[in-house]
Amino acid sequence: MKRRAFIQAGGVLSVVILAGCALPVIPKRPVAQYEDALGWIRHREGRYELLLPRVEMGQNIATALKQVACEELDIEWHQLTLRLPHTGEMARVRATVGSESVKDFAVPLAQACATLRDALAAGHTQGERRAEPRPLAELRAFRPGARHVGRPVPLEQGHAIVTGAPVYVADVRLPGMLFGRVLRAPVSAELPSTLASVNEAAARRVPGWVALVRDERLQQGQSEGLGIVARTPGALDRIEAALDARWHSQGSFVQADIERAVDVDRHLAGDGFKYTVHDDTVETQGDWDLDLRIDIPLAAHAPIQPRAAVAAFDTEGRLDLWVGSQDVYYQRDVVCKRLGLDEDRVRVHGSRVGGAFGGKTICTVELEAAVLALAVRQPVKLQWTRAQEFRQGFHRPPSSHRIRARLRDGQLDQWWHVFASSHILFTNAGLPVWMQRLTDFVTDAGVARGAVLPYRCTRKRAEFALQRLPVFTGPWRGLGAGPNGLAMESAIDECARRAGVDPVAFRLQHAEDPRLARVLRAAVDRAGAPPAATPGLRRGRGVACGIYKQVSYAAVLAEVEVDAQGRTRVTRLVCAHDCGTVINPDQVRAQCEGNLVWGLGMALSDRLEAQDARIGPDSFALAPIPLLHQIPPLDVVLVEAGGAPGGAGETAIVATAAAIANAVRDATGVRIQRFPIDHAQLVKPYT
Repeated sequence: MKRRAFIQAGGVLSVVILAGCALPVIPKRPVAQYEDALGWIRHREGRYELLLPRVEMGQNIATALKQVACEELDIEWHQLTLRLPHTGEMARVRATVGSESVKDFAVPLAQACATLRDALAAGHTQGERRAEPRPLAELRAFRPGARHVGRPVPLEQGHAIVTGAPVYVADVRLPGMLFGRVLRAPVSAELPSTLASVNEAAARRVPGWVALVRDERLQQGQSEGLGIVARTPGALDRIEAALDARWHSQGSFVQADIERAVDVDRHLAGDGFKYTVHDDTVETQGDWDLDLRIDIPLAAHAPIQPRAAVAAFDTEGRLDLWVGSQDVYYQRDVVCKRLGLDEDRVRVHGSRVGGAFGGKTICTVELEAAVLALAVRQPVKLQWTRAQEFRQGFHRPPSSHRIRARLRDGQLDQWWHVFASSHILFTNAGLPVWMQRLTDFVTDAGVARGAVLPYRCTRKRAEFALQRLPVFTGPWRGLGAGPNGLAMESAIDECARRAGVDPVAFRLQHAEDPRLARVLRAAVDRAGAPPAATPGLRRGRGVACGIYKQVSYAAVLAEVEVDAQGRTRVTRLVCAHDCGTVINPDQVRAQCEGNLVWGLGMALSDRLEAQDARIGPDSFALAPIPLLHQIPPLDVVLVEAGGAPGGAGETAIVATAAAIANAVRDATGVRIQRFPIDHAQLVKPYT
């Protein structure tokens, strides 16, 4: 419910800030405007400079926006220099999330570049200009036959990456720089934990020791933090071992507690579901043609680069902070508030991010580095270990779904989708219990993402419940779109089988959006005939499709083989993708391929287990992510429908895991209901 609707409905919401309750910093998410875009592009003495208004984290938005700028300015590639600015160089832009960079920033940038081009053509080389919005058809960047847009170009920062240039925050080197780490109890930060004892005398004897920092601002969630500073990174491990920190923690939980909290049937039998996506009335009593439960577990982001930050104060108390964050302005806001600094005394430098996927949105390591640098009055680099990434970051929440459907004359007549999950946008990693309860008045749109049924149905109802968990949960690639798509497309596939209709034909009969039908046909056409049967293996083919944020479309066809021991191997993935006008086909294909691998992980490997109040493995080697030998050939076909560009970064996540699950159903006759796929469910003796 939007604020205006809430007021019109006569609602009254009172917020009482109790003593001891500190309001967290709320991210500001301004919409990209044409006037703002004029601050991104500059011209001086025949040279052009683009200040990148998005965070570059492997989606290669730097390349795409440079293409738009060069096309609209009608200049050569080498005439435009691109730079990642600090927060003092341009007006605030919102976080790089939700596959919004091309969709929401390409057009304002093109408008600004058109204004600059016209001004220069008129002989105006000084001062500032006001952007004049013009129709999309008048912008050169989105016309057919463009020189730079719609074709591959050199990858921006590509040479720097392969030659080891310092483009990541972990590469930052400053004179006199020290190295820091914040120690915490080895349990979830959702549980209260405090330091019980520490052997400081032993730690001081370790070569490279600099300082021990106890500061209440190092608290994360309900976990007290103990800072250590050393002269070398290697000394941190030795100091940590010598300290032998002992912790006191309150409460505990195991995997069964998490599963019980989001058990959809428990919610059905109890308090029900507070939030709705579709609100038609359905007959909840009586027989259903389909009654399917799907359970999807916790999952980690597992970026290759653990998060890091470098903080340095100058002699006048001004702070420079280098971060690998999806929202550099939010980092500035949090650090300013927590350290009591004015905004103009903090500059946050955005660096290229080595993988984020929604996980590097809140302020963690950035504040830790700033607090330690303030304590020792020298620059400090702080980088989380891999174990810290799993234990202290937030994860994709688990979700439990039950979908019931009735058919009439082979068509969907009634659809009832209920599910339970934990918070995504209003994450407990950033909000205390009391404030999260306030946000529950307005639901969590991240959990609901992708739960809109894209198929024709006489009556449809979708509703869900939210449950705060003893582990941190939050945005994970596509938010709820991946899990919701997996559950819904599994159910649609099963409905097709109950109706005795081919799953592709069933979807085409029910598709409400012609663009959805178009990508499904394109994927099936690209796949061609199914592979021949192989003795000793069960082969299957499955499809799934979906719409991401109502602007981008994807369909995926998967082929699998299952052996007698139930071991599943995906042998092929075909993806058809429509995101409107394509700026760079190579990069859109790369984004689709990344999503295909993420979807494969959802189906075959993604699962974080809770044990003794802690989450996740201690090393990247033990991370439950797809391995290289599990990746099949990936075939991506781009279906261009024209119009404004849409988002490509997360679209294919809506369909990939479900296509694999549907292929397994086709091969074995077993409908997978609990993910990731357990080969024990698929064992079949051969005679």
